[in-house]
This record gives sequence, C-alpha cells and structure tokens, in this order.
Amino acid sequence: MRKNEERRNFLAQGAAATAGLFAAGAVSGQEPTAPSQMKMNHADHESGGGFPRMKAGLGGPIGSPTDRGKLVPGYRDPNLPAVEVIAPDLQKMSGKMVRGAREFHLRATPARRELLPGIWMDAYGYNDLFPGPVLEMTQGERVRIVFRNDLPEETTLHPHGLELPVSMDGIPAVTQDYVKPGETFVYEFDVHQEGSYFLHPHVAMQEAVGMVVPFIIHPKVAHTPAVDRDFVLVAQQFSILPNATVPNSNAMDWNFLTLNGRSGPYTTPLVCKLGERVRIRFINFSTLHQHPMHLHGHTFWITGTEGGRIPDSAWIPSNNVVVGVAQSRDVEFIANNPGDWVLHCHMFHHMMNHMTSQVGPIIRQKENDPGFQVPGYPQIMKGMSSMKMEGMDGMKMDGMKTMPEGDNEYAMKMTMEDMKKITSRRETHGMRDGWYKGVKGLFSVLRVLPPELYDKLMNTGEPIPPNTSTPWDPHGKNMPMHEMHQS
Repeated sequence: MRKNEERRNFLAQGAAATAGLFAAGAVSGQEPTAPSQMKMNHADHESGGGFPRMKAGLGGPIGSPTDRGKLVPGYRDPNLPAVEVIAPDLQKMSGKMVRGAREFHLRATPARRELLPGIWMDAYGYNDLFPGPVLEMTQGERVRIVFRNDLPEETTLHPHGLELPVSMDGIPAVTQDYVKPGETFVYEFDVHQEGSYFLHPHVAMQEAVGMVVPFIIHPKVAHTPAVDRDFVLVAQQFSILPNATVPNSNAMDWNFLTLNGRSGPYTTPLVCKLGERVRIRFINFSTLHQHPMHLHGHTFWITGTEGGRIPDSAWIPSNNVVVGVAQSRDVEFIANNPGDWVLHCHMFHHMMNHMTSQVGPIIRQKENDPGFQVPGYPQIMKGMSSMKMEGMDGMKMDGMKTMPEGDNEYAMKMTMEDMKKITSRRETHGMRDGWYKGVKGLFSVLRVLPPELYDKLMNTGEPIPPNTSTPWDPHGKNMPMHEMHQS
C-alpha cells in the first residue's frame, strides 16, 4: 500500500521539490509549451470549444485552436501536475527521494518473457524484467540510479538523449570503465529536459537482445492542452531461430515484433474514455527498422520527439508517424470516435510474426488447393485468420462456443490455456468476437469507450459480453458467433 501511495504522489512531490528552482520561471531557458492561440473559457474546456468531442469530426477551420482537435484540452484540471504514464504490460518505478535526489535501483539481469502464449524468449533485461521498468521523474529533479551488474558479462548504462555530465554518459572506455559482473556503479545527474527518453547499455549485442528502460521526464508544469491519458509503447524486433529461445543478436532479419515486450494479439489494449485527450509516446528500440505507427479512426498531432516538446506552431497532423531506430515520437489527439481501433506498424512484414504461416506460392501445405491456379497465391496470413484451438471445435469457452474449422491445414492450433491468456484480460472484454485473429505482430488496439462502458470495464468486475464496443455485423444482419451456437 505504501508503495502505491508513493507512486501516486511522486509527481506532486517532484513539482514541490523543484518549486524554488523554477521560481524565476525557467530551466536552462526551457519553458513549457504555452499555446499562443488557445483562448478557451471554462465552458469551452468542458465542451471542446466547438470541437466534436463525442463523435468524429474536424472541428474549426484550418489553423484554429480546434482544428482537428489540435489545442482542445482533456477533462483533466490543467492546474494539476502531469498525469502519470500508463505502460501496458510493463512495470513502473517512481523511485524515492533520498538525500535530495530521486533514487532508483536497477540491476542488469537475465530475463524471460512470454512474447505470445506459450512462446518464451530468454534475453537480458533489468530487475528480471524485459523490457525494464518505466522510470518516471519530474523536470528539474536530481536523479540517482544505483546500477548493479548481475549479468555474467560486463556492461554499462547509457541515458539516451540526455544532456548530462560526460562522466555519466555510460560509454565504455570513452567515459567510464565497464561495470563488471557483481559490481555497482552510481549514475547521478540533474534532469533539466523533459520528454520521452530511455536507458540502455552501450554494448551493441546487449542492445540487440532488448535491454531498454523507458525514462520519462514530466515537465515541471504540465503541458497544455492537458491530457487525460499518457501511454508509453516500446517497439522492438527479434530473430529467434527454430528450437531456440535466445534471440540471434547477429541476425539482420526478424520473426518476432513486440510492443512493450509482447506480440499481437498478446499486447494489452490501450483503454480510454470517449472525449478524452490522449498522448501516446512511441519509443523504437528495434535492431534495424523504422516503424510507421498508424492509428485508425483518428487524426493525431505529432507533439514531441527524443529532443522534447515541439512548439505547437510546428505540430504536424497525421494518422501515421515514422519512428526511426533509437527515436521517440509523442502524439496527441482527442479520442472522439468510439470503438476498438487498431494501432500498428504499417510496414507490411511487421504486421505478422511467428504466429502466422508464411505467405507466397512457396507454401504447399494443401496440395489440392485450387487457389494455386492463380500466380502468387496465397498471400493471406492464414496462421491467424483461421486460428483454432486443439480439440475445441464446437466447445464452450468463457460462455462462448468456437466455430468448427473443418479440415483447415493452414489453421494455427492453440490450447485452451493459450486462448485464455489472450481473452481473459479485463481490457479485452466486450471486443468483437474473434478480434484476436486480426491483431498480429507490431499491433495493439486503442479502445475508445463511452464513459458508462469504460467505468463498467475498468472499475467493476461485471461481465461484458462480446460485441459490446464494436458490433459483430455492422449491418445487423447476422448473429454473433456465440449467439449462433447458443440458438
């Protein structure tokens, strides 16, 4: 309980701790973005100032504060400290104040991660976690990271993108000696920046096995317009050879792509209320590839990079943002279009993983398939689109029945236990029957729910039947699968 209280209060404590430092209103010449165009009274704040907060729409004319929701605030009181980040499938650490510094304890350790149900990866991480825990702090604080190396080999810790004393940069030989196995090194510095950063070793092959810690610095005064939700997503890619669990760090290709250490559909959805202002922080710690991250159903504004907040006059509207290797991009939008919206990398080969069969005419699993009359067939990722459970045809699961698949040689078999890992998570309840068949690889889902449904989902244990947030048939002609079997 005490740990949870510290986590809830750390932002407010951080703001108080730095109040004297910022009395003059500046940190190294940096000011929080104050949108010059924003002139909204209290009524405008609640309604969105004419922006269609509760349904899809453009808002005011191009260049106005409500243009595509650009400067429309969330419901959160703008006088409150910045909202804490939400990191689906990851743990968080807010540290504690010790001798005038926010102190964190990190250990470089072996780590084991379940990328997909029943598919595990053995790699390196921090505090027995992969990726490591998200660290949060406030601009202007002094940060102390007590770092211990519990790996069987040497390593360091590099604060990526931070302006700090050179002796704290974590570069082997150039700025410090390696931290040997069993040794401890203390990194301590002031953070005058704000934004989405990360820590990693400066040892290339250790980076390739995924050693990364999101490092989030909140501004001393919350940015305006205020956001209600602040999500963090870390993209990575790995090559795991057959009969292996350790990624091949020399590989120049991949077969697993992850967000926060999991591949779709095992990624936990991002859940928000209809009308809220949402920020998503994308961090790309992949070995080789950029990721054009695409959100369906909404237009967002690109508001930040690994260099911090962008002035609002330079924000760019989009629904697709390219995040290069070792880069971060922050986007913000009003979640005004209800439903379950996919969020994914738009590089086509990143929308699949080991959970899918290969594609292309080299596949001959089904010898008499008439589709082979057409050059290029097959190109559908059949391993997920026809997924079935072993021995479960026509049987019930969580009050539902599975559709008999028949003789489908392309179908991927999953056990009841595997399927429950995907569908039993509370954040997935109420989604369309079989939603997991369309979520693969570097993929997640943004759920924009009416307030009543959000509260029922996130604040109660009441059952929510499938097809509640997204209808089974948009034309209302066909019954959902589970209702068809029950009738």
